[in-house]
Amino acid sequence: MSRWIPYSPTPDRPWNLARVVHLHRRAGLGATWAELQRDLSDGPDIAVKRLLKGISRSEGVPDEFETLSATIAKSAIDAEDEHRLKAWWVYRLLMTPDPLGERLTLMWHNHFATSLIKVTRLKWMHRQNLTFRQHARGAFGALLDAMLNDPALLSWLDAPQNRAGHPNENLARELLELFTLGIGNYTESDVRESARVLTGITIDDLGSVQFDSSKHDGDSKTILGKSGDLQLGDLHELLTSHPATARHIAWRLCREFCGENVVDDDALNELAAGLRTNQLRIDWAIETILRSSLFFSEGNLRSRIADPVSSLICPLRAFECHRNPPNTLAVADGIRRMGLNLFTPPNVGGWTGGRSWMSTMTVIARTNVIAELLQGSMQLPTEPIDLIALLDRYHIGDTLSDAIRFLGSLLHGDITNESVEQLARSVREETDRSHQLRTIAEMLLTSTAGHLH
Repeated sequence: MSRWIPYSPTPDRPWNLARVVHLHRRAGLGATWAELQRDLSDGPDIAVKRLLKGISRSEGVPDEFETLSATIAKSAIDAEDEHRLKAWWVYRLLMTPDPLGERLTLMWHNHFATSLIKVTRLKWMHRQNLTFRQHARGAFGALLDAMLNDPALLSWLDAPQNRAGHPNENLARELLELFTLGIGNYTESDVRESARVLTGITIDDLGSVQFDSSKHDGDSKTILGKSGDLQLGDLHELLTSHPATARHIAWRLCREFCGENVVDDDALNELAAGLRTNQLRIDWAIETILRSSLFFSEGNLRSRIADPVSSLICPLRAFECHRNPPNTLAVADGIRRMGLNLFTPPNVGGWTGGRSWMSTMTVIARTNVIAELLQGSMQLPTEPIDLIALLDRYHIGDTLSDAIRFLGSLLHGDITNESVEQLARSVREETDRSHQLRTIAEMLLTSTAGHLH
């Protein structure tokens, strides 16, 4: 029996608000109350289809989103300001009609980890980011080919220093270990021989990747059991056709969309086999995951620690901050303080994610950043988040319990009666309703449950 059977609502696994919120937090970047209610009414098939097609956001998307995005990026690059380039990506995260596309762009940024610490040309980093977005849902082979012609990645891994007689194995090693096969599926000889295949790559000042035959090692090579005058195309074919690559990509996708211990070896192997059958099509694998009973199982709901991007962008979307857009520079800095510095992964392996997000320092940072968000210090001008207006917009009742139930449902998908009573007791002495509601929201977002998605 398939481990990836499609999800159909049952009395034990109903299509409820908790699962709608789960879908948008895990596969998107949060949703407004109106979007949640729309998807709750329309059912899982249509809700998932919207995310897959990149049309899940019905509110807050500027009419000229792509034009504005390009203008912001150009301004950052022209000014050679990496902070503004990070703010550009935050703008996309907040305003895009396609939150799944942005989540996948971040995932591939982590997979092919490249950092501004070494690659100081913002134009190259921006170009790489656009490439991730372009190929995010396509065939992995096309993405890999694009990365092997990407000046930022090649510069990051010292590809121009790799030439006949003077090998540099950095690109070859990460190509086999991190990008395709994974640890344990190649030998040191495969790394050395792959490095020889990759000799002769050059990059000019404009970022044009070229091949210099005079620097290329043209002698016979043996990689993964195949011998001969192997060229880059041969290496690409060897790697993308190898079963280990399909399993490595399946692992990457399951790590992105599923919690700890949710996907067992049988399920991972089945997804990998499907990827091989479907020419490593990422969109096929994502649809398989997002439509599965496994994705919507109780064990997968709120079973992983939210990454810093989700921890900040999701509440910004939930509180409808598109109505009064925040300072994207401040948001990018908040994400950095919580442990994820956009365009600056910590090493070639990227961010390890999961429990590593929760150190003593980052837990304190999360609390401080959420407080700053609610107090309005990320707004220009400074203006506290207006939760009264949010409740009024959806005609929520006037009682404190009504407000807590709404905020708990909006942020977590559900909330127990016991939690409602505890939160009500903790803020009952507050006389300022606005402050009272912000305190409740802060407690919801910084609780143990608030760190999960």
